[in-house]
Amino acid sequence: MCAKKSIYAVITGSGSYIPPVVIKNSHFENNVFMNEDGTRIETPGNEIVNKFEQITDIIERRVAEPQHVTSDLATFAAQDAIKSANFDPEKLDYIIVAHNLGDIKSGALYPDILPTLASRVKNNLGIVNPNCVAYDITFGCPGWTQAMIQANYYIKSGDAKSALVIGADTISRSTDPHDRDTMIFADGAGAVVLEARESEHPVGMLKHAVRTDAVEYMDLLRIGQSYNPEVEGENLYLKMLGRKLYNYALTYVPLLAQQCLEANGMILKDVKKVLIHQANAKMDEAILKRLCRLYGEKDADLDVMPMTIRTLGNSSVATVPTLFDLIVKGKLEGHELKSGDNVMMTSVGAGMNINAFMYKMP
Repeated sequence: MCAKKSIYAVITGSGSYIPPVVIKNSHFENNVFMNEDGTRIETPGNEIVNKFEQITDIIERRVAEPQHVTSDLATFAAQDAIKSANFDPEKLDYIIVAHNLGDIKSGALYPDILPTLASRVKNNLGIVNPNCVAYDITFGCPGWTQAMIQANYYIKSGDAKSALVIGADTISRSTDPHDRDTMIFADGAGAVVLEARESEHPVGMLKHAVRTDAVEYMDLLRIGQSYNPEVEGENLYLKMLGRKLYNYALTYVPLLAQQCLEANGMILKDVKKVLIHQANAKMDEAILKRLCRLYGEKDADLDVMPMTIRTLGNSSVATVPTLFDLIVKGKLEGHELKSGDNVMMTSVGAGMNINAFMYKMP
C-alpha cells in the first residue's frame, strides 16, 4: 500500500543582491558620537571603532548605490532567484516583500511605501498576470522568515502553487550619524522561489514557532530623534537599546528555537545548520551557546552557525535569505547543504518579534 502524499513548500531557487559599495569601520572614526542625553562621547574615534569591532565582529558593511532604493535591490535578488529556479514569473501566485522602511532615496529620510514594494517589484519584473498577488510585510528583522511562514500556509492549503519571497532593506539610510549603532547597519536583499511539491515524506518547509513581546520590550528597536540636540526638524532615525535588546535575545531566542525543534520532533543534534539573523556576531554566538546548554551540551560547535556579518554588516530582513543563497551556491567557504539536511532559520527584531522554522533540504 502506497504512503499518502502531502503538499510541501520547497525552495527551487534562491538569489541575493550584495551592494558593491564597501564601507570600512575607519569611515566612522571622525563621526561626532553622542549619548542618548545629547552629551558628546569624548572617547577618540579610533577607540570607539575598535571597541565596536570587538563587540560585533563587524569590520565592514555594504550599502546601496545612491541611484538604488529598496525595491531595486529586491528586484535584483528576485531576478537571481527566478533564474536559479528556471521559473516563469508569470506563473507566480504570490510576491511577498519583507522590509522595514520602504524605498528611502539616498539623502532622504521619508519612507515611501505607497504603492507597496511588492507591487513595484512585480512591475519591475514585468509580470502582467493579475492573479499574482503582491504585498508587503513589516515584522522587523524577522520579516523574511515570517513571510516564508505565510507563503508556506498558502502552498500547504492549496491556495497557491508558488511564491516569490523577498527580504530587502536599505536600512543604513535611516541611521543617526551621531549614534554608535549606525555602524551596525547595512543594505542588501535576498529572495527565494517556493513551489508546491507532493511527497510521501516531509520536505521543504516544516513547522515553525513565533512570538511577539509588545509590552515590556516594544521600544527596544524604534524610530526616534537624533542624539544630537542641534539637529533641527522632525527627522527620525532608527534607534536601538543595545544592552536591553542583547539580554532579550539571549533570554528568548534559545527558548523559541527549542520550541520550534520540539514542534518538529527534533533535538539540536538533528540540525545541520542554524541560519540566524546576522545582528551581532558575539550575540549570535551567545544565543547558540545558550541553546546548546538547553540540550545539555557544554560546548557549541560554531560551524553549525554560518556568519556573514563580519563583512556584510546587518542588512536586517536580507541577512537570512542572503546567507541561505550564499551557502547553496557554494559561495560561503566551509559551509554546504545537502539533500536531507535539516536547517533552522531564525530571527529576532523590532516588535519585539522572534520566529524560527525548520527546513529540510530536498
